[in-house]
This record gives sequence, structure tokens and C-alpha cells, in this order.
Amino acid sequence: MTGGQATVTAPVPAEAGTGREAILRAARRAFTQRPYAEVTIRRIAADAGVSPSLVVKHFGRKEELFNTVADFGPAAAELLDAPLETLGRHLVVTLVTRRRASQSDPLLRVVFFLGNQDERSLLRDRFHEQVTDALTARLTGPDRALRAELLAGHLLGLGATLSLHREGAGALATPDRIADLYAPALQRLITG
Repeated sequence: MTGGQATVTAPVPAEAGTGREAILRAARRAFTQRPYAEVTIRRIAADAGVSPSLVVKHFGRKEELFNTVADFGPAAAELLDAPLETLGRHLVVTLVTRRRASQSDPLLRVVFFLGNQDERSLLRDRFHEQVTDALTARLTGPDRALRAELLAGHLLGLGATLSLHREGAGALATPDRIADLYAPALQRLITG
């Protein structure tokens, strides 16, 4: 208080990187928890702690924001960025590290998306094209497509387990320790 008057502090705008990440986290939550028609830019902005105009500045209309949320390409590129000999370990360490850094799973939204049939189909199709097909393309030997689907299932299972047990042993374990235990099964699918 100064001279009997309260000092009002204006909210500090989120930094571009932080604001963008906060918006993406809020949008992923919104689109997985509510049908597309019920999601609003205003609510996403409020959940992200930013203004609706910042959401529009970064992502445009709701449809464009949804398309960004439905894009698994960047996550798949990061997850698959390792030689086949070490890919299993890389997948686990990258998934766990990214989950912790961004406070959201890069793949799991495909399982919990509540949109209408068209939106769910779009998300599943994108996941298949950008994750499962990308895995298939990396693998060699017999049953590549089957092994890729099983790998994707393992990654989704790991994400679901870590979400279910947010304060469990997995939350206390290092990404490397989780990889020590989980990656051998993935590597077996990778090498065939």
C-alpha cells in the first residue's frame, strides 16, 4: 500500500515458449476431456493462464489448434531419433523425460480423446501414420507392421502406467532406471 491506496500489479504475460507450451498442455487436456464442440479458445486460455489473444496469436482458430494437438509428428521424430541398436532405451528415456518436462504424455492423448467419431478417427489415423507407420519404416525383418503396432502399444502402456501411478515408484525412478527395466522388451520387438 502506498499513501493509503493499494498497489495493483498487472499480470505478467507468459513468455512465448512458456505460453505456447502452457497453451498446448491446456489444449491437449481440453480436447481429451471434452468433445471438440464444447472446447473454447477462452477456456483453453484460462486453463493455460494466458489471454485468448495469445492463443490465437500462436495457433489461430480452434481448428488450427486442434490440428496442432492432433499432430504426433514432432513427438514421433524425437522418439525415433536413435539407431536401431539403442532405439528401445531411447524410446523409454525420451518418453519419460518428455512427460516430466512438459507435464503431459506425447502420445497418450490418442487413447483418451473424447471427440466425435470424425475427430477420433482423425486422431487415430494421424497416430497410425505418424507413429506406427514411422516405426514400421524403421524396422527390418519379418512382421515389421505387427512389431511396430506392439511397440506403439508398449509406449502407450508406459504412458498410461505413469499417469495412473503419478506418485508411485515410477515417479521416483530416473528415466534411466525405468529404461533398464522396460527397454529390453521394446528392443526385442525392434530387433525381431
